[in-house]
This record gives sequence, C-alpha cells and structure tokens, in this order.
Amino acid sequence: MARFAHSLVLLLMLLAPTAHAQLVIEITQGVDDPTPFAIVPFAWEGSGSPPDDVAAVVQDDFQRSGQFAPVDRADMLGFPSTEADVFYRDWRAIASEYVLIGRVRGEGDQLAVSYELFDVLRQSKILDGSVSGPAGEARMLAHQISDAVYEKLTGIPGAFATRLIYVSVTRNPSGKDYYRLTLADPDGARPIVLLESREPIMSPSWSPDGSQVAYVSFETNRPAIFRQVLATGEREQLTNFRGLNSSPAWSPDGNTLAMVLSKDGSPDIYLMDMASRRLTRVTRHYAIDTEPSWMPDGRSFLFTSDRGGRPQIYRYDLRSGLTERVTFEGNYNARARVAQDGRNVVLVHQRNGEYQIAIHDLVTGRLQVLTSTQLDESPSIAPNGSMVLYATKFGDRGILSAVAVDGGVKFRLPSRSGDVREPAWSPYMTR
Repeated sequence: MARFAHSLVLLLMLLAPTAHAQLVIEITQGVDDPTPFAIVPFAWEGSGSPPDDVAAVVQDDFQRSGQFAPVDRADMLGFPSTEADVFYRDWRAIASEYVLIGRVRGEGDQLAVSYELFDVLRQSKILDGSVSGPAGEARMLAHQISDAVYEKLTGIPGAFATRLIYVSVTRNPSGKDYYRLTLADPDGARPIVLLESREPIMSPSWSPDGSQVAYVSFETNRPAIFRQVLATGEREQLTNFRGLNSSPAWSPDGNTLAMVLSKDGSPDIYLMDMASRRLTRVTRHYAIDTEPSWMPDGRSFLFTSDRGGRPQIYRYDLRSGLTERVTFEGNYNARARVAQDGRNVVLVHQRNGEYQIAIHDLVTGRLQVLTSTQLDESPSIAPNGSMVLYATKFGDRGILSAVAVDGGVKFRLPSRSGDVREPAWSPYMTR
C-alpha cells in the first residue's frame, strides 16, 4: 500500500495541470448544537512559506462534518504551538470545548506534521500524533490528522483521507458533450482527469485496495468494461460483448469482478476471475438482473431485479446458489450499496413518484428515507459508514450531494462548470 500511495502522489503531481470541474462545498444542514472547536494555525518550521495551510484544511473538514463549529481565527486569544503555551482560560473565554495545535516542519520536499488535541473542560491533552509525506501531499496529511482527531472525538473513524471518483459532463459551443472520469479529494479539491471521452462514461467502481478503478465506457461504440490502474494510468478492456456490458463491482478480496452482461440473452450477473479473466454466469432469469453490490464477507452480493414485477433488491448466496428478496417496502428499490458493517444498505427508493436515497437495515428490515429531493441516484457510502454521496439535480444542473446516515448533516458539491454524476467513494487509501 505504501508503494502505491507514493506512486499515486507522483501521478497527481504530474497530472495536476489537467484538472477540470472542481467541486465546491455548500453545507445545507448540520446538527442542532455543533461542538465548538478551536483549530489553531499550525506553526511553520522551514524556509519560505508552507505549501498549504494544514490547519485550514482540518478546519474545513470539521466544518463540513456538520457536527462541529470551528472557532474563527479572529476570535482566538492566542496561537499556541506547544502544550506549554495552551492556557485553558483563554479557550473557556470563547466557549471552545477542544483545541488543536500543531507544527509543520519542512525538510526539502518532505513535510513532518505533529499535532496535539486538548480537552478544555477537563484541562488535559487527549491526543497527540504525527504524519509525514511529500510537500505536494500537504492536504492529504491534513485529512489524515482530521481522521485521527475525528475518531478521538466521536469514536467513529474519519473518512477525510479518502478520494472520490465521478463523471463530469461539459458541453462545448457546438453542442457536443465531453465526459471526464475525475478523481478528487472528498472535499472536491485537487481534481484529476483520469479519462476524457466524447462518448459516455458510467458506473465507476473502486478496487478494495484503492489502486484501480473499473468503469463502463462507450468509446468502442458499445458499452464496454475497462479497468484502470491509478498509479500508472494503464488501461485494459475487459469486455466488449454484444448487448449490455455494465455495472462492474469488485469483490472484497479484489480477485473477482461482478458485472452485468446480456450476451447470452437477458441481462444477468457474471463473475470474472481477475487472474484468468474467466467468466462464470451466476444468475439465470428472464427478468433483468443488474447492479451487483458485494457483501463485506464476499460470500454473497445484493443486486437489483424486476423478477417480482418491479425493481427490488435481492441477495444471491455464492455457496448455496439461492436467491432471496431483501426489500419489500414500496414499488421501487434499486442501486444498493452495502456499508462495511454488512448491515446497512443505501439505495434509491421511489416514494410518491420521487426517487430518493434511503437506508435499509438488513437485520430489522426498516427503511428510512434520507433525502427530500426528487431525482436522486447513484448512492455511494463512505468507508466509515457515516455519510452517503449521491447524484441529484439542483436547478437545471446535475450535482453531487451528501447526507449523513442519520439524516442530520447534508451538503452539496456542485461543479464550477458542467454537470457531475456517478460518484464512487473510495476505500481508505493510506491505512
């Protein structure tokens, strides 16, 4: 993983000038009583100026979480960088419950960042740590700090040091659409175009180690499934059968790619062994079986089928070959994505003619609608299971939005230009 992470850094540095369609964050809803939290500007130890304001990135992460209310720097009574300089009375005076301080040391093209977290009410240090890496990855180092601090404060692992892939679509003056498969930080920063095409790109899917993506491209004048290595840009066409070639989904061990093919008749789910490229057909039904999503243990997968008359979620067990229906509430449930806990499933649910994002509990069978918009699609759940990213419409544009699994926090990520769709949240990239 370390070797891949280093290679990805080099790729990002080389491709950075080709960035397009950067996303911006617009928080639309937070919790009712967010926790006041002071994130002090980190001290710089090095020549020149720091490559990025690490503390500002951390502050933005916690602001975006919706659970915290970062203290404005103008309201801070001091800017400590060591424990000896932390005077709790100063932070009580501005009602901050926690204080984060840090130091950034630059050595050539490398950065070393140390940080300390203090509980103001208990007047004690509750966390310290350090991260290091290339100066060009300062933002990712900041996200790693956010992950550690967020886990300490909430008990839930953070998901700030992850990546997103999505499809952006722009139209030139002659009316021709251009499709770009784009890689970005979860806050929309540092967008990198992985593939640009005049033909549609769909259904991006991450490998479990975050080193590759699979997707559908129409560049061969029919839908075909490709895989692409992020560190090198190497691409390989995996399928080009007549009819449908869609919905690639990596197994949890990375050895198998589930996909939907109609080469033998109706659309069914097939498994491709990634070592031999051998295909195995696993569903055989005259109805449409599509959108596979693996359970975390790799022993079964969920999929969408209209074999009952309307689209619903079913579960296929690889050992027994048995299929069981999972969703029963409503006439339409599709595009299931399973959280790492193996219990919660996010999906598209139709209610009163509107397509919205919902979460379904596999144990209790309870379904809760999370969004209130009308045309939501393509949900993708964060690796820590806390947030759901999805595509929707805002005005006349396609944008990405996110909602907490409890519905309490919501934000939008519109593009500065064009439409965005088909989001996929990465697994943890550096753990």
